[in-house]
Amino acid sequence: MAKQLPYPVMREVFARFHGAEAEPKGELEHLNAYTLVVAVALSAQATDAGVNKATRGLFAVADTPEKMLVLGEEGVIEHIKTIGLFRNKAKNVIKLSRILVDDYGGEVPNSRAALQSLPGVGRKTANVVLNMWWGHPAQAVDTHIFRVGNRTGIAPGKDVDAVERAIEDNVPVDYQRHAHHWLILHGRYICVARKPKCGACLIRDLCQFEDKTE
Repeated sequence: MAKQLPYPVMREVFARFHGAEAEPKGELEHLNAYTLVVAVALSAQATDAGVNKATRGLFAVADTPEKMLVLGEEGVIEHIKTIGLFRNKAKNVIKLSRILVDDYGGEVPNSRAALQSLPGVGRKTANVVLNMWWGHPAQAVDTHIFRVGNRTGIAPGKDVDAVERAIEDNVPVDYQRHAHHWLILHGRYICVARKPKCGACLIRDLCQFEDKTE
């Protein structure tokens, strides 16, 4: 595990990310807070591209919890059967839709605790929704961020909770809102798992990874 980068280096890292893309966006397609919750819940152990392909048709007919309940579990399955664990995910989508209608008037709550109480919504999903929809500086740590954080020294930690805390504690406040998107995209396209593309890396000279590629 790399050591935590010092604050001046962290500022430079995120200044470069910001300079390359000031407003990074998540790649999951959604129409509103509700469809974002559903899309993120469906994305567990699936690619964003695969989820987007399935949800285009789903959200065309069910973009509110009320419409999703009318569609029903079997209807949801028809749309998402190309996604892994689709039966369990369809069940969770219907359950969370029922809770939103019964307990929240069909609106998506904007607290982490309330979001995490929904079936199929864990801390990471809640953080994605809080960040992408409400602009909270919440950090959703996935496998990409875990790898990049530990490999570079941006946010070292033994588990996802430790990496999340390292981001919150060490990334300069003015870069917190977009930090997890910069790190996800960096991990997805540059700092990939097997052979990182160090030659194309914006922060190569600041990174602590010892086995850099050309």
